[in-house]
Amino acid sequence: MAAPNDGVVEEPRRSVDEHARRIEALLADIALRSETVPLERARGRVTAAPVLSPVDLPLFRNSQMDGFALSSSDLVSVPVTLTIGETIAAAPTSPSPLARGTASRIMTGAVVPEGADCVVPVEHTRVEGDRLTVLVARSAGDYVREPGSDVRTGARILSEGTVLAPRHLAALAASGLTEVSVLSRIRVAVISSGAELVAPGQTPAPGQVFDANTIALASASREAGAEIALIARTSDDHAAFRAALDEAVRTADLVITSGGVSKGDFEVVRDVLEPLGADVAEVAMQPGGPQATTTVEGVPVVSFPGNPVSAQVSFAVFLRPVLRRLSGLPAIVNEVRTLTDEAVSVPNRRQWLRAERLPGGRVRVVSGPSSHLVATMAAADALLDVPENVTRLHVGDAIEVVPL
Repeated sequence: MAAPNDGVVEEPRRSVDEHARRIEALLADIALRSETVPLERARGRVTAAPVLSPVDLPLFRNSQMDGFALSSSDLVSVPVTLTIGETIAAAPTSPSPLARGTASRIMTGAVVPEGADCVVPVEHTRVEGDRLTVLVARSAGDYVREPGSDVRTGARILSEGTVLAPRHLAALAASGLTEVSVLSRIRVAVISSGAELVAPGQTPAPGQVFDANTIALASASREAGAEIALIARTSDDHAAFRAALDEAVRTADLVITSGGVSKGDFEVVRDVLEPLGADVAEVAMQPGGPQATTTVEGVPVVSFPGNPVSAQVSFAVFLRPVLRRLSGLPAIVNEVRTLTDEAVSVPNRRQWLRAERLPGGRVRVVSGPSSHLVATMAAADALLDVPENVTRLHVGDAIEVVPL
């Protein structure tokens, strides 16, 4: 007769890659939109279409230097002495045509007069009264900026998908543009659940902790190109969570929840979402095992564990890549670095160790594996991606690193 099985049979866990694919598929139907914003509010936004110049740049022939505008035909032999005519400032003006044998004193950016085809810098001349002696020969076009030499009317200034930096906005403003078409930001709602949570700044009662997840997940979402439509904090009351969820799906393209998806007695998120068809799973990762996904009224809902480090790691692994892609932002590129110290990992879990990148392509572990170590998480600027089948890391090992 076979002996009874007294061991605990562990449920199969979903792989990290499989769960990542589920979240990517869940967000695949988020509609990408565009909007037009003033240049003053466009830094960091992503262009929704190519931007074409409405004008030639420069707008007119102008001087590249402080000096003298003249005809290169007067410089067949140098030194040569010419008569100084008018002075042309960088200001609204229509200078008189230049006569042969004369030169106009001209400032940087000023209109080059008709009849002049080059500018001689001040340091290459000698002035005595109204007489100019040119000491160095110049050719036609020297130190003259021609219209369209920077960009022609109708030519592309920026490509679609450009993340707008100050230099891009300067080019648009120089072309006379005041606004630009950009991708609309994905609207994200963040709900943090748990009777034990209290807002930072309040006085916690016994058994309460400060809520770090709303600020962490909202900030991470903004950094990934989204805008925050709603931030809510709820207790373990089902009606309160459902009310927050209903408001979230009315205002957001994506809802992120934290907490309440494990196997305890007060798992409000799981209790409310499972009857709505939520997929609740244990993912083979540490930290961040309990995860859930669903849609509510057509809006994707992604649910992370409540421990602060678990929530942050889950966002970096599962949501950040998708949000950045949907927002038009460049992907965060993983690195391979050399480990400076020994480390251990639990078997059959893909471990995400918090680490600090060092000069020379090195990396060191800065925190233990526990999901409550939120203060030491702040010392990390990367995650070590330790595969499921690796239980020990050695000094000098090459390991994949996910920048934070």
